Amino acid sequence: MDEAALIRAAQAGDQDAFERLVRDYDQSVLRLAMNLLRSPEDAHDVYQEAFLRVFRNLPNFRFDCNFNTWLYRIVTNLCLDHLRKKKVRKTESAVVETEDGPLDRLDAVAEERASSDPQRALLSTEIRGRIQEVLAGMTARERMVFEMRHFHGMRLRAIGESLGTTEEAAKNCLFRATQKMRSALGEFV
Repeated sequence: MDEAALIRAAQAGDQDAFERLVRDYDQSVLRLAMNLLRSPEDAHDVYQEAFLRVFRNLPNFRFDCNFNTWLYRIVTNLCLDHLRKKKVRKTESAVVETEDGPLDRLDAVAEERASSDPQRALLSTEIRGRIQEVLAGMTARERMVFEMRHFHGMRLRAIGESLGTTEEAAKNCLFRATQKMRSALGEFV
């Protein structure tokens, strides 16, 4: 069953069709919320609220845009609302305290491709850390646009629609975010 047929079936009340839609998009929704909010608890809250809103509003979905654009717009709006309520950009430290002392979470993630070359492993860790720093320093909108474009492969028009703005505004925001990333990673690239 293609996505349009799946959506129509879910609109008609088919619970299996709705569950399949959730399964098809659950990881990307959770990843987007996690990357924007930087908190697993907050991301799971947004994830649940997003699919609850999809369930409530699916009968009103008119196929004016792609389903994923509509869904990502719901998620980004919920994330923006959540960030506005907090009034501060909370970032979770990559370093956590353990019984054995401080542990950098990024070091705990094995990168098999670089494991045979210690220099490459060190460089990967440095780049990953720098990327996380730059993402944390971006505005919420810049981070969303950068995430949608580079991690989800969305087109600028779809990003603009998801954020309720124009393609040109999304393009300008992506340009600013990319410039920040380039200047921070200049020595590596």
